[in-house]
Parts: sequence; structure tokens; C-alpha cells
Amino acid sequence: MPSADSDIEVLVRFGRALADPIRCRILLALRAAPAYPADLADAIGVSRTRLSNHLACLRDCGLVTTAPDGRRTRYELADDRLGHALDDLRTAVVSVAADRTCPDVEAEDCC
Repeated sequence: MPSADSDIEVLVRFGRALADPIRCRILLALRAAPAYPADLADAIGVSRTRLSNHLACLRDCGLVTTAPDGRRTRYELADDRLGHALDDLRTAVVSVAADRTCPDVEAEDCC
């Protein structure tokens, strides 16, 4: 049975990955289908160097994996359940945001 500390570490890694809009775009793109870095860079609208740094972060977080394909490397989500988790998280946050339960929702540092 996983310890509370390991559960927290997993959530922190996931949160770190989601903390940047570019990494979110990458994860959402890979949710749809595996892709090559050049194609991801074009689709997301970032340089290949910048994309490479974000892909390295996502690999280090354990959220994406690579698969050699000839001279190219294809990226994909490390587990299909991540795609479902992204969908569930997105819809849960949208649902909560609609409730506007945070008393300081208009404050810049809130929510």
C-alpha cells in the first residue's frame, strides 16, 4: 500500500506538470494521439528548443514516454489513464469554477 508521502509526491509531480500552460497544451495534444516533437512544436506554436525543455520536464515527472521510430522519437502519455485524469480534472475544475465557491475569486492571488 502506498504511503501518504508517496501519494503526495505523485500529486506534486502532476501539479508541477500542470503549472505551465505549454506543458498543459502538450499533455492535451498527447491525450489525443502520440506525436513527434516537431509536430508538437508547430501545433502548440513554440520553438523546438522550448518544447524540448518542457518535454524533458514531463518525462522527469513520469507523465510522458518516448518511443524510437526510425531516426525520430515519438512522445506519448505514459499511461492511458492520464488522458482520462486530465479530462476528469478539467471537467471538475470547470464545475467548481461555475460554483465560484472561493470567497476571494476576484482577488488576483486566489484560485
